[in-house]
Amino acid sequence: MLTGHLRDALAQVRQLQQAVLTRQRFGGYSGPARAASGTAALLAAAIMASDRYPQTHRAFFMGWGAVFVFALILNGGALLYWFLNDPRVQRDIYRLRPIGDGVPPLVVGGALTLMLVFHGVTQYLFGVWMCMFGLTNLASRYVLPRYISFVGVFYVICGVAWLLLPQASFMNPWPMGLVFFVGEWAGGLLLYFDERRYLALVRYQDIEEERNANRNEHHD
Repeated sequence: MLTGHLRDALAQVRQLQQAVLTRQRFGGYSGPARAASGTAALLAAAIMASDRYPQTHRAFFMGWGAVFVFALILNGGALLYWFLNDPRVQRDIYRLRPIGDGVPPLVVGGALTLMLVFHGVTQYLFGVWMCMFGLTNLASRYVLPRYISFVGVFYVICGVAWLLLPQASFMNPWPMGLVFFVGEWAGGLLLYFDERRYLALVRYQDIEEERNANRNEHHD
């Protein structure tokens, strides 16, 4: 009888641990979507570096804007799909609260972008964008895999270095493309393997609970 009570208590502890883990972890960000966004940034850099692409500030700004819109649609679509279809979420709007952590850096980055473009100092845009993405990753470090902080630090270091570079040029797309390719692939892989690890843990706990239930039925 005592053994049965201990098993029930352990099963309840596992359920509590799983509930806490589920609430602390935010699964709305897609690893493959981030990796695809990084690849798009590198491809855009290659296109803009081509002699056939218009070598003007306006054309480059529109090119990077297209990459941003593509990444926004791709990641936003993955987030919406997760919210509507993941049975663990149950379409609970409160599960989207971690998104708000990344909004302030994006708003500030957008405001700085408009200011720099308005004043014609586009050479600093890459640094602002890198820092903006770095702060966004750092702001989400409590609900994403802990190593996402290293991705954030990487972006910030690259951004600050670009801002301090005396010969920074907006017309050289490769630094931007390479930094975002590395950063988004690193973040994407972290999210992907964290999701695999989480699913494996959930399966293991479900199997253990089923085994405990069968043992309790056998003892009864």
